[in-house]
Amino acid sequence: MMAWTPEDERFMRRAIRLAKRGSGRTSPNPMVGAVIVRDGRVVAEGFHERVGGPHAEVNALRRAGDAARGATLYVSLEPCNHYGRTPPCTEAVIGAGIRRVVIGMADPNPKVTGGGADRLRRAGIDVLVGVLEEECRRLNQPFIKWITLGRPYVTLKCAATLDGRMATRTGDSRWVTGERSRRLVHELRAAVDAVLVGIGTALADDPLLTARLGRKKVRQPLRIVLDTHGRLPAASQLVKTARQSPVLLACAETVPKEVRERFSFHGVDVVGLPTAEPSGLNLAALLDELGRRSVTSVLVEGGARVHGAFLDGALADDFYFFYAPKILGDALGMPMFQGAPRHFMKEAVAGVDCQVRRIEDDLLVCGRFRPQLY
Repeated sequence: MMAWTPEDERFMRRAIRLAKRGSGRTSPNPMVGAVIVRDGRVVAEGFHERVGGPHAEVNALRRAGDAARGATLYVSLEPCNHYGRTPPCTEAVIGAGIRRVVIGMADPNPKVTGGGADRLRRAGIDVLVGVLEEECRRLNQPFIKWITLGRPYVTLKCAATLDGRMATRTGDSRWVTGERSRRLVHELRAAVDAVLVGIGTALADDPLLTARLGRKKVRQPLRIVLDTHGRLPAASQLVKTARQSPVLLACAETVPKEVRERFSFHGVDVVGLPTAEPSGLNLAALLDELGRRSVTSVLVEGGARVHGAFLDGALADDFYFFYAPKILGDALGMPMFQGAPRHFMKEAVAGVDCQVRRIEDDLLVCGRFRPQLY
């Protein structure tokens, strides 16, 4: 592999920053940024703004016009060389007269990996692949997992007191954390394809599970409820708003047809799943189904049993844990996790790549459950 220069790294970081501007609007496509540089100066840039829209390279090339001829293109993901919702980006790059292409990471799609870079090389363009590859992979973990394994990327989110309680013994949880932490949760919802809770949370809190960011227009996530026996009330906010923002009810295969039809009448999508102990539903089967529906990311906001089931099944990828400077001091308060017993500390599930961030008086601890990136 050819070595890259400090200039290559600088402009690739710029492409990564641009890519992030597409957060929440490109799925199931990846987030991608592109920068066109000539004689050490940026002449144009672009990013993938929305699914179905032009890719980052095309947006940048259109802005560059004739200035692209003989320039270097920096792009965080290998340009596509196949027809999808849009024509191949490689042909646009070749037609624009780009002299050199610097790529952050190869396309993770096993069906097309390397095809874009090879096409550019055959056209006589100098191609360098792998500049800041780890940062580029971090950017698109949900897409990479979905395109390679067929399942969405799963994030667990909890808000708890310092002694690890999400609610009091009576179920009261409003509010554990402060206003700024709650706004960040809405930003997380706006960035994912789906938000998931269990029926216990749905009954106790009657949540909307939408992303509410004031006047900022966002794409609303699919709202999923794990409801083994089909108990979600027709009067709940989720059912009443199902025709405005989609709701998926995951229930047991044995739930009677008339119960499913009642939900369908209100616009709720119902999927039947095999059951599994102790969570009630086979969560792996649910993730497979979501993958078939092109859901690339899920934010799990469930209660202790739901969180425990994802953890016990090794189905969670990362976490966002918000801690408020409060102590409930009640052993019967709702814990963050309730799952399989672990008798020795060596059996504990370890987090990696952990970071701590202060949000007013709250603390956010985030990290991954898997040591390796997808």
